[in-house]
Amino acid sequence: MRYRPLFPLPAFAILVSLAVVNLTPTMAFASTKAKDVRAVTAASPKATPSVSCPINIASTLQNSGGGSQLITVTTTNVRSTFATLETWARVSGCWQPVAGPLVARIGRSGMSAHHREGDGTTPMGLFGFGPTLYGNNAQGPGGAYPYVRLTCGDWWDEKSTSKTYNSFVHVPCGTNPAFNDGQSEALWLERTAYSSFAVIAYNPSRIAGLGSGIFLHATTNSPTAGCVSLPLVELRNVLRWMVPSSSPHIVIEVVNR
Repeated sequence: MRYRPLFPLPAFAILVSLAVVNLTPTMAFASTKAKDVRAVTAASPKATPSVSCPINIASTLQNSGGGSQLITVTTTNVRSTFATLETWARVSGCWQPVAGPLVARIGRSGMSAHHREGDGTTPMGLFGFGPTLYGNNAQGPGGAYPYVRLTCGDWWDEKSTSKTYNSFVHVPCGTNPAFNDGQSEALWLERTAYSSFAVIAYNPSRIAGLGSGIFLHATTNSPTAGCVSLPLVELRNVLRWMVPSSSPHIVIEVVNR
């Protein structure tokens, strides 16, 4: 049934009613729209530019030790006795190359994630460095690390059952220490390999049989017993570059290049 007003409305009242009906929805929509914009603005903070680091071996590591200096020793073949050594510095949050790639020699049995005493492998993993550099040269490589010149009686104990296993030990010159079972090293006699070297902090808890005497030393142009070696000039450059306060670490791993 069609609606009829009981009392006729003046033309002016009809116009006012139409105006109110037409305006009210528009105003309500405008108010809602403004509220939505404010909500979106509040929920979307101003975007900040993200740091984009170059992709390299160092930047893809899950753990690099937390310092600002890094050495990577990598190979594509777990049985290879050759590896690639590169050094890196963390600059503005990104790993930047410093030196390399350099040709390094590693263990005669390649690399292993399960290194054991005397197995001829270079242990894989992330390691720090000992607090002191050693060497048979009268002068060390320079740099920030303290240097100890080796003398007669300086040994690295590599006898698993010894109380000083996997540590530097000095005995009186001419003394044959109890830990010299054929594995321990008379450091002062290895004048080429140990002209200068850094101690890679492998097995710092000195767990028996887990391995000992893993160094970064000078090459003898042959595989090592488990250490990492470089030509002497390149080695000295790396050792001189290392700074204790930068917490240098070394990563040894197999990669797919």
